[in-house]
Amino acid sequence: MYLHAGPEVGVASTKAFTGQVLALFLMALYLAKKSNNISDSDFQDLSQQCLDVPNIVQTVINGGKDIVHKLSRECRLANNFLFLGRGLNFPVALEGALKLKEISYIHAEGYPAAEMKHGPIALIDQFMPVVVIAPRNDPTYIKVKANIEEVFARNGSLIIITDEGNEELDKFSEYVLKIPVVDQYLQPVVNVLPLQLMSYYVAKMRGCEIDQPRNLAKSVTVE
Repeated sequence: MYLHAGPEVGVASTKAFTGQVLALFLMALYLAKKSNNISDSDFQDLSQQCLDVPNIVQTVINGGKDIVHKLSRECRLANNFLFLGRGLNFPVALEGALKLKEISYIHAEGYPAAEMKHGPIALIDQFMPVVVIAPRNDPTYIKVKANIEEVFARNGSLIIITDEGNEELDKFSEYVLKIPVVDQYLQPVVNVLPLQLMSYYVAKMRGCEIDQPRNLAKSVTVE
């Protein structure tokens, strides 16, 4: 199943992640329809939301790049980052950490938010940014909010990704990035965008080579 995402300019590509998520979403939607596990109305709704993704992506980039640029300037000298997510957003946390370490050379770790107490919580202080992905329509939102409160109680520097209209988390951080509301199964596509933007800005501010990071090579050219 080809992604049809076009040629990759940079070694640490972002569209490969997005393309793979969308390809798997379309496959799941097709199988659900073929096996009669989804209603016609839900199928049509999800199909339309998928078609709307390009416009939503553009909205996120246009609306969020200024605040992402500002927080990147504050975080560019950090030595460590922690990315937290639950469920479908755990892989988004992994992708955010991966992109940051690949192109800015900052140590970054993606971690299941449910396991934060088993290790990473000992590292949290005001000098380590903690990025938390917390959309309100995520089934685990209440638990993720509890994770945010625990980081806040330890003076952690929080960066929060949530959905538009959610003001519950504003008190925990100056940097609460609001993303358009989409179905939970499409959330990874839009939630990852601010993290990839942050990686780009941080790397640029640190004077790093973004398209050809040191020590990295494409898997298609090196076994």
